Amino acid sequence: MARVLPKPIELTPGAPDLAALGRLVRNRRAQSALRIDDAADQIGVSKDVLSRLENGRPIGLDKLFLILDGLGLSLLVLPRVEASEVLHMLDSSGEERR
Repeated sequence: MARVLPKPIELTPGAPDLAALGRLVRNRRAQSALRIDDAADQIGVSKDVLSRLENGRPIGLDKLFLILDGLGLSLLVLPRVEASEVLHMLDSSGEERR
């Protein structure tokens, strides 16, 4: 059975939990037009590891950073209050561009 690529959607960059982080990773893979097995091969992780992350299940931090780097993503850690402010600013700047 042929695999269908997920369609990219607009997401807020915040990831308060593993499910949200998984959606961001899957969305980035969709933007790159990569099937899960092709992305996993390019990144150097198993398809199972990438699938677990995309489905909001835990993986090791070493694998997480490998996947993020391989997809051109970064992890930014901020105090919760500052994160809310940054997300609000990003959301506001996105509205101005539309």
